[in-house]
Amino acid sequence: MSPRASRDSTAESATVVTSQKVREGRVDEYRRWQSRTNEAARGFEGFEGCEVYPPRTGSENEWVAVFRFSDIDHLTAWLESDRRKELLAEGQGLFEGPPAQEVLRGGAPAEQAPETVTAVVSHEVKPGREEDFLRWQGKILKAQEKSPGFMGSEMFKPVEGVQEHWVVVFRFDSREHLDAWLESENRERLLEEGRAYFVSYHVHKVGSAFSGWFRFDEGAQDAAPPNWKQAMSVLLALYPTVMVLNLTVGNELDALGVPGHVGLFIGNMLSVSALTWLLMPLVNRGFAFWLVPSRARGLRVHVAGAMAVVCCYLLFIVIFGLIT
Repeated sequence: MSPRASRDSTAESATVVTSQKVREGRVDEYRRWQSRTNEAARGFEGFEGCEVYPPRTGSENEWVAVFRFSDIDHLTAWLESDRRKELLAEGQGLFEGPPAQEVLRGGAPAEQAPETVTAVVSHEVKPGREEDFLRWQGKILKAQEKSPGFMGSEMFKPVEGVQEHWVVVFRFDSREHLDAWLESENRERLLEEGRAYFVSYHVHKVGSAFSGWFRFDEGAQDAAPPNWKQAMSVLLALYPTVMVLNLTVGNELDALGVPGHVGLFIGNMLSVSALTWLLMPLVNRGFAFWLVPSRARGLRVHVAGAMAVVCCYLLFIVIFGLIT
C-alpha cells in the first residue's frame, strides 16, 4: 500500500462503525432508541462524537452509526458497558438481524467534499493468510487509484479482544464513482482472487455532505440533515461571510498589493474558519427545528424552514446591495 493513499493506523483515537437494518415501519422507534443510545455514549469518559447516517436509496433501510472515542480503552469501556447492553437488548426488536460492527483504532475523520462518500469493508481473514491478504489489498489499491473519483484508503488491523476483522476504509468523491467501482468487473475479478485469503466480507457506505459542520449539542444527532438543507444552510452562512471579507480584508489586501492568488487563499482560510467555528454553529442552533431530523417532521416544518432561509437570503442581498 502506498503511503499517499493508505496507511496502517497506530494513533490512539478509536472509532466504532455499526450498520443495522431497521425493520419496516419501525424507523420512528429506531430514531428515539438511537437518540437514547447517543446520549448514553456521551456520558462515558473519552467520548468525542457520534454521527448517524440514514439509508440511501437502495440500501435496504440500513442505518450506519459512528461513535468516536479518544482511545481504544475508552471505546471498549463503552462497548462492554452494562448500559450499552441494556440498550441493545431494548432495541433488539427494531432490527432485522444482528448489527455489523467494525472497530477502527487510529486515524481521524477525513475532511470531506460536499459529495464525498466512504465505504467501510470488513474482512474475516483466514488464519495464516494475513500476508497474502495484505499483498492482495495492494492490488486492490492499485486498481482503485485508476478508478475515477478515488480519494484514498486506510487499512485497520484487528484489535485484540475487541475487533477480529481487518477493516479497509476508502473514499470516493461521489456516490456514482463509488458505485461504479463497487460494481466494476475489475473489482469482481479481484474479489474472486481474494476469496482464497478471506472467509467473508461486509460492505457499507457512509456519506454526508458538510458532515463536520452539522453537529448538534442537545442529543439530536440521530441523523444528518438532508443534503439540500445542508447546502441551503451553508450558503446562508457563506454568502455574508464572503461579502464581508471582500469589503474588508479583500480591500486591504488589494491596497497592500498582495497578489490575487495569495489574497484568495487568505480569504478562503478566513471564511472556512468563520464558518466552522462561528457561523455554522449559530445557523445550527437557529434552524435546529428544521435541520434536526427528529424535530423536522411534517411538510409544514420543511416548508417553513426553507422559506425562512430564503427570506434571509433576500435580506442579505438587499443589505449588501445598499452597502455596495
